[in-house]
Amino acid sequence: MVDSRMLRTDPPTSAPPAVIAIEDDLALAFELAPIGLCVSRDRTIQRCNSTFAAMFGYKPNELSGRSLESLYPSRSEFEHIGAQGLAVMQKTGYYSDDRVMRHRSGRPFWCHVAGRSMRFDRPFACAVWMFEDISSRRPVAIELTSREREIARQLAAGRSTKEIARVLGISPRTIDGHRARMMKKLHARSAGEMIARLVGLK
Repeated sequence: MVDSRMLRTDPPTSAPPAVIAIEDDLALAFELAPIGLCVSRDRTIQRCNSTFAAMFGYKPNELSGRSLESLYPSRSEFEHIGAQGLAVMQKTGYYSDDRVMRHRSGRPFWCHVAGRSMRFDRPFACAVWMFEDISSRRPVAIELTSREREIARQLAAGRSTKEIARVLGISPRTIDGHRARMMKKLHARSAGEMIARLVGLK
């Protein structure tokens, strides 16, 4: 007879199954959430749910104690996105964006990411993050360099060349050069067509 107070949280094919007491609603919500959830301290994963781990090709216990850097395509993206997020979270305690992350296999994929911190003065000391795989509607159509991925992320957010240059600390002419190369890679005839392809509209 099955104990009605217990619930399996893993698919039937997984072993061993994780079991959580139904009375523990917070743990239940965390583990069964249909989106990836992660608790981090100083950008190191403390705990994540199975949805988060599976999104990146891991099991939850494999990610505990690991830096979030290992889930980014490059160290520079980990550092630049972190710096941008830190500045916003110091003012609002909240940050969100769409970005390219890296599966365990090395495959890049688009994610929507949102997080909240406990403290405005030290946002990364303790934060809760939500990750949603959006590759079904925004596939990575071409191979991009780390700089091109950063520019693609800014373009997807609707920022202009001047705004991107200011955020990344490089000249607008350099941004234009990257955009031209991205247009060529995507076989886009205009900047609008390039952005549409980057965000999965074409």
